[in-house]
Amino acid sequence: MTKLGLLARIEAKPEYAEKVEALLRDAAQPAEQEEHTVTWFAFRQSATTFGVFDTFEDEQGRQGHLRGRIAAALMEAAETMLSEAPDIRPVDLLAVKLP
Repeated sequence: MTKLGLLARIEAKPEYAEKVEALLRDAAQPAEQEEHTVTWFAFRQSATTFGVFDTFEDEQGRQGHLRGRIAAALMEAAETMLSEAPDIRPVDLLAVKLP
């Protein structure tokens, strides 16, 4: 059962919002390739606020994701495209409905 997750809030500089959107759209492919990532969602909350929510079966999978390609790309983007460092928080899942 999926027990763990990560919730990330990403605030883009206004002039880079479309590039951040593209970065997140492009991250779907590497997420598909991550063996221990059960689900992965990227979303937009406002013109400049984005987020990522993903789930894992165990802590090893969650930590592996944090050391992976998507996290590295996000941290690289933070230097120029984001107004602040991404706010990435671990979460414990209480209930899950998957297809």
